Amino acid sequence: MRSLRTTLGAAVAAVVLSAAPAAAAGEDDGFTVEDPRITESSGLAASRAHPGIYWTHNDQDQPRVFAVDSRTGKTVATVTLRGVGTPRDMEAISVGADGAVYVGDIGDNLDGSWQHVWIYRFPEPERLRDQTVDATQYTVTYADGPRNAEALMVHPTTGRVYIASKNEEGGGLYEGPARLSTGGPNVFRRIGEVPWVTDGAFSPDGDELVLRGYFSARAYAWKDGRPGAEKRLNAPIMRQSESVTYTADGSALMYGSEGAGSEVVRVPVEGARPAPSGGGSSAPGTSGATPGAEGREGAAEGGGGNATTGALVLAGAAGLALLWRRARRRG
Repeated sequence: MRSLRTTLGAAVAAVVLSAAPAAAAGEDDGFTVEDPRITESSGLAASRAHPGIYWTHNDQDQPRVFAVDSRTGKTVATVTLRGVGTPRDMEAISVGADGAVYVGDIGDNLDGSWQHVWIYRFPEPERLRDQTVDATQYTVTYADGPRNAEALMVHPTTGRVYIASKNEEGGGLYEGPARLSTGGPNVFRRIGEVPWVTDGAFSPDGDELVLRGYFSARAYAWKDGRPGAEKRLNAPIMRQSESVTYTADGSALMYGSEGAGSEVVRVPVEGARPAPSGGGSSAPGTSGATPGAEGREGAAEGGGGNATTGALVLAGAAGLALLWRRARRRG
């Protein structure tokens, strides 16, 4: 996913960073990824087994993922996957109802050059340390032909896997079979239309699906395996808006970016009640609410922040996107 990164990502970052207010002292504002090996953090998923830990990965790398501690931003485990091939373009990660981690090697920057893509699955380790684990590789095809995708979501109660394709003019939401199989291709079928998507995540209770793109994020009510009513979210516009996940207790969304030393921004979920179990949050021992975050991110999305700043940022981002599209067509 590099066609937009160098020019548009840097330009948007300059616009947003110049307009964003500073965080108030003592606020939990997410974390910075400290590991110099993580330069293209394309996916993000909250651990179910280890509170405050987030799984991430580079998009073009060897078959490995990183466990990052949200309290420090440091990598506490590097997990190498054994039994899978050489990844092409790993774009997404999700933790399933079975306690396993799913990695989506589903990117296709040529938008249809691969006849199939892959999903890798491995049990979430009980102990966080550098290790090599056995993983299962599943072959994936789409009923309506090959396509690019960057979002893979595993439903937290049914265990069903969904993929959102990525297209400038809008993509599709695809449903996998009830259970993935190693016996042949797993055919994913289109069940809905989605905007330009770079990542997605289900809420821990499975009642909501969030999809994010470069300049916005949307939440969809989820019922009977289908998306319903849609609402816009107060999401940050970031340097390279790539990932999103819920905290394990569902009290907030964590928005990630790419690049060395990338930021992960925590935005509270309006009206959310943290789960009473020890399922973890973005950072154990920190405050769940972030009073200044909603206004700060609202400015970027036209929400409860500085409306003038938000309008300027969105206008600048839209203008940059338009210039990029025109340049690509001329090319």
